[in-house]
Amino acid sequence: MKIGVISDTHGLIRPQALQALRGSELILHAGDIGAPAILEQLETIAPVTAIRGNNDTDAWAKRIPERIDLEVEGVSIHMLHNVKELDGEPAAHVIIAGHSHRPLVERREGVLYLNPGSAGPRRFKLPISVASMTCSDGKVRARIIELAV
Repeated sequence: MKIGVISDTHGLIRPQALQALRGSELILHAGDIGAPAILEQLETIAPVTAIRGNNDTDAWAKRIPERIDLEVEGVSIHMLHNVKELDGEPAAHVIIAGHSHRPLVERREGVLYLNPGSAGPRRFKLPISVASMTCSDGKVRARIIELAV
């Protein structure tokens, strides 16, 4: 299954981000969404699972969980906005977080840590990016997609 991963849109959905996520069968948004219209636009591509970020404080965001655990094709995924808020290591194959705006794909002790970076307004000189993840038969691969903006 092909999964698109996006974070830190802060109310801005770039056409390049939408294009990069096309073909995804599921989209995960790792928080700081910014507006419900962002999720609606992503849902035109694929079903969306989202968590709330520290900037998602308006009434519409209260229905969105701060963390979520899901399983896709035998791969367990734990998603939260700020990886520094992990309470120990959840028993998951993949930890997805946003918040820092710094893209990351890194394996630590058998766990894949994925931060898709920020797809919203540029912060400092960090890249604008999303990620693509493939889950199949309990195995997972991920890569960062830097957007030309």
